[in-house]
Amino acid sequence: MPVATAPSTPPRTYRVTSTAVANWLRRILPGLVLCLVVTGAAVALEHVEVELFGRAWLEGLVLAILIGTAVRTAWTPSERWRAGIAFSAKTLLEIAVVLLGASLSVATILAAGPGLLVGIAAVVAVAIAVSYSLGRALGLPRRMAVLVACGNSICGNSAIAAVAPVIGADGGDVAASIAFTAVLGVLVVLGLPLLVPLLHLSHMQYGVLAGLTVYAVPQVLAATLPAGLVATQIGTLVKLVRVLMLGPVVLVLSMLASRLREETDGPAPRVTAGGRPARGRVAIHHLVPWFILAFLTMAALRSLGLIPQVALGPIATVATLLTIVSMAALGLGVDVRVVARAGGRVTAAVTLSLIALGGVSFGLIHLLGIA
Repeated sequence: MPVATAPSTPPRTYRVTSTAVANWLRRILPGLVLCLVVTGAAVALEHVEVELFGRAWLEGLVLAILIGTAVRTAWTPSERWRAGIAFSAKTLLEIAVVLLGASLSVATILAAGPGLLVGIAAVVAVAIAVSYSLGRALGLPRRMAVLVACGNSICGNSAIAAVAPVIGADGGDVAASIAFTAVLGVLVVLGLPLLVPLLHLSHMQYGVLAGLTVYAVPQVLAATLPAGLVATQIGTLVKLVRVLMLGPVVLVLSMLASRLREETDGPAPRVTAGGRPARGRVAIHHLVPWFILAFLTMAALRSLGLIPQVALGPIATVATLLTIVSMAALGLGVDVRVVARAGGRVTAAVTLSLIALGGVSFGLIHLLGIA
């Protein structure tokens, strides 16, 4: 007697997978397109600044936040837009951090000599501790204090963007930190050259000081060009060493951040720089997020010469654009009233920590006997 068998059915794996992908794309596309539109406007305004003034006084990162915040102030995105905004604020930002690793080369760093390298690492560590303490003394929440400390002590916007998903910072915290550090970054670029005659700094000393205090590499170039080629070269090298500190700092924070990610210091906006884990045991991928390991891997590949030189420029461009898109998303998720409430304290914390960073950097110059 023949045994009855169930009729065979064709596998549905491909159909289910493609449907899921299509549904996911439909969910994120509206918000992603909105973020891209804000990004396009920010980049266009940055180009207008360059054409009119010869330089961009406000970078695309800052403009994206400002434009996104303006849109959010005038209009609250509905549920249809939020998935794409959240994807841009978190996932695209993590990818940008990974690509940032390709800009770091250990060989270039070692050329500075061990004394300066150790000194820069010490300055970053001391500056983070001092800045964090100042922020807490001024009443900033822990996450905000960490963002301000890392932004001031390492590399401004990039450090804030990299640290935010690790500690579960709110979009409002990130936007406020970047906004204030950006304003002070412009003031530092304009005012730092005045210290050369005031403090009788040599070109070498001024290059080290600029590399230790100015936020971004392009800003280091702008701040050191008036002092000559030597100041520009040493300032850029010192700045690159500071950027290299981002990997270890973020790695350490990822191992210490479980308490920060669980704290509730206020109602979180719907769009955050990184989802906070539930209370309880922290998973391994929360201790060491995937993008940190990928960042360190990219830096190692660059140091081993496995990333072609011709690819470095496009990689840096993509990283910058993705970061601007994520900043646009953060702006779209920010309630400007939250930023305004934190304004005075954040401004004081950033200003005082920047002054402290300058003092520590000046002390290093004299301690190492840099002439």
